[in-house]
Amino acid sequence: MTMRIRNECTKLALIALLLPTVASAQQSAGCSAEPAKSGMFTMTHGDALRNVEVRLPAGYDGRHPQRLVIAFHAWTGGEREFVGEPTVVAESSKRGYILVAPRGLGAGPPDNKWNGWAFRGSTSGVIDDGKQQLPVCDPAHMPDYSYPSCHAKGIAVNTCGWSHCQDDDVGFVVDLVKRLESTLCVDQSHVYAAGGFNGGMFAWEVGQNPRTAPMFRAIASIIGVPHRGDLRPPGRPGPMPAILITGRADAVVPPGEWDDPHFTTSTGNGEVGYFAGATAIVQSWSKADNCPVAGKEKPFSTAYASDVDCRSYCPANGDKWPAVLDCRSPLGHVYGWPWSWKLVLDFFDRN
Repeated sequence: MTMRIRNECTKLALIALLLPTVASAQQSAGCSAEPAKSGMFTMTHGDALRNVEVRLPAGYDGRHPQRLVIAFHAWTGGEREFVGEPTVVAESSKRGYILVAPRGLGAGPPDNKWNGWAFRGSTSGVIDDGKQQLPVCDPAHMPDYSYPSCHAKGIAVNTCGWSHCQDDDVGFVVDLVKRLESTLCVDQSHVYAAGGFNGGMFAWEVGQNPRTAPMFRAIASIIGVPHRGDLRPPGRPGPMPAILITGRADAVVPPGEWDDPHFTTSTGNGEVGYFAGATAIVQSWSKADNCPVAGKEKPFSTAYASDVDCRSYCPANGDKWPAVLDCRSPLGHVYGWPWSWKLVLDFFDRN
C-alpha cells in the first residue's frame, strides 16, 4: 500500500511538472525540437504567389517562443529593404525577434509596375469619409500611377490609385501570421507590424482593419501616414500601441506642424498628394487610449539621436512608454536606419 501511494505521488508530481510544458505547446503550435532555418519561402494566396523572407534570431531553438515582427517594404521596394539592412537584422536578432519581410505585388503581370501594398485609398484613389469621396491626390498634378489590375476590376476611380488590386493584402497578412505561428515558435501575444512609406501606411491598415488588428500587439510606421480622410482608430476594442516616425523635411509624405490636425500636401517633384498628417492620426489613436488631445503633445525622451523630437498625448506608465508616440527628425523621405529601427524595437519592448 505504501509503495502504491508513493508511485501515485510520483505520477502526480510528474504531471505537475509537465503541465507548463503542455500549456506552452498549446500556446505556440509551431514549437518543436526541430528548429527552422532562415531563408525565403513562398505561399499561394488567392491567385497570387507570395514571397516571404524570414530571419531567425540568434539562439532560436524552436522550443522557446520568440517575439515576431513583420516588416512591410516601401513602394518600389522588396523584402531586402529590411532583411538586407545590417542594422535591422542585427538589432532584431540581438533582441530575440523573428524578423519576417514579405514582398508586395505589382512587379509581375498584369501590372508590371512597382511592388507595393494595397490599403484604403491606395487602389481606388479616393477616401470616403462618410460625407464625400476625397481624392488622395490632385490628378492634374500627378502622373497616372494607377495599376491595370485595379482598372480591370473597376476599383480605380481616378488616376490617383498607386497600388495593385491583384490580391487582398489584409487577407494575406491574416494567413501569413497563421502560417508563421503554426510553423515557427512564436510568442503569439507579442506579434508586431512595422513598415516604411507605402509599407508604413499599410502598417496603419493592419492596425485599423478588424481582420488583422486582433493579431497584433502594436504597430510602427516610418515615413508613412494614411491618406487624407482616413483617421480610423484601432480595429479592435481598446487601445493599440503605435509609434510614428516622420521627417520634418519630407516633401513626399509631409507630417505637418506639431499639434496641427489638418491634412498635409506633398510637394515632391511637383506632384500633389494629400495625407492625413501626423497629428491627426496620432490624435485619433490617442483618443482610443483615452488620452487627452485638447492640449499639446508633451515631450518624451528616448535617449537616441539628439535631433529626434518625440512627443505624445499619452503619459508614460512606469517602464512602459506612451502608448502612442509621435517622433519627428529633421530628415527628409529617408529611414535613418542607425537610430530608427532601434527606436521601433525599443517601443515594442516597452509596450
